Amino acid sequence: MEKSECLVVIPAYNEEKNIARLVCEVKACGFPVIVIDDGSKDSTANEAKSAGAEVLVMSVNQGKGAALRRGFDGLLKTRYPAAIVMDSDGQHDPKELEHFLNALNETGSEVVVGNRMEDPKNMPWIRRVTNRFMSWIISSVSKQNISDSQCGYRALKREVLEKIKLKTDRFEIESEILLEAARMGFKISFIPIRCVYRNEISRINPIWDTVRFFSFLFKYLKQTRHLERA
Repeated sequence: MEKSECLVVIPAYNEEKNIARLVCEVKACGFPVIVIDDGSKDSTANEAKSAGAEVLVMSVNQGKGAALRRGFDGLLKTRYPAAIVMDSDGQHDPKELEHFLNALNETGSEVVVGNRMEDPKNMPWIRRVTNRFMSWIISSVSKQNISDSQCGYRALKREVLEKIKLKTDRFEIESEILLEAARMGFKISFIPIRCVYRNEISRINPIWDTVRFFSFLFKYLKQTRHLERA
């Protein structure tokens, strides 16, 4: 698989200060890019277009999960054999895109996820604790070793997106992708990536998003048990 065959999918909300630079860096690395503007109130969509990205615009803000599902649906209408998902706030280094592509080509994995936990010293402590806890739970449920379940920097082959059923609208989608991929028998691997934290304000609420995570997990386990019995 070549760089030109791997579509970089970037969900974005009110990122007019970052998005053009990110798109330019991704394109400079040789990858095509699509930005899903999740109902931004600023000039995110225009900035992304001016930088050369294809842009899908959602009329109202629905959440990262909804934006990603929209982007995946867009990819499935094309012939791209894989997607690499990046966050729009500058926390993911475009120079590492090629590492994800190499992992898809060389490891036999259908899903490749960035692992920040090998060197998490720059990660805020609350995120570090929460991520380790959630990763332990996802590992237990998926019966695979999931070292960084909440990292949004990840690559997925087309066959994964064709088969998994995604329903969540917010940050739970990070876990849902892994659980669904594992349930369908796809191989998940991890590659080390850098933690890039500047002065950005996280949109993750440690309390409410943890509550949403457990609510999602309860519903997911109930649903999968029902499918197993059917």
